This record gives sequence, C-alpha cells and structure tokens, in this order.
Amino acid sequence: MMKVLAVAVCVIFLQGCITKIVTVPVKVAYKTTKGVVKGTAAVVGAVIPDGDDEDNKDKKEQD
Repeated sequence: MMKVLAVAVCVIFLQGCITKIVTVPVKVAYKTTKGVVKGTAAVVGAVIPDGDDEDNKDKKEQD
C-alpha cells in the first residue's frame, strides 16, 4: 500500500515535468514548420511574381 501511495505522490509531483517534456518538442516542431512554410511561400512568390497582377488587371477591366 505504501508503494502505491509513493508512486501516486511521485506522479503528482512530476506531472509538470512530464508536461514540459511533451509540449516543448511540439512547440519546436510547430515553429520549424511555420518557418518552412513561410520560406516556401516566399520562393513561390519570387518564381511567379506577377500572379497577383493578373487579378488586379481583371478587376480594372471590370470597372
């Protein structure tokens, strides 16, 4: 019975550490993925520079 109580107390005390162990890698992966997506969008914008201009031309022709 004493061992079960000791394990329960350890779990309660270490719960904050376990949360950090799980959430820190997730945050790092999110930030890394976010940077890669922004970089990809910039490259696509550089390769197709006048993609937005066509939309503006269509709007000007309608006016």
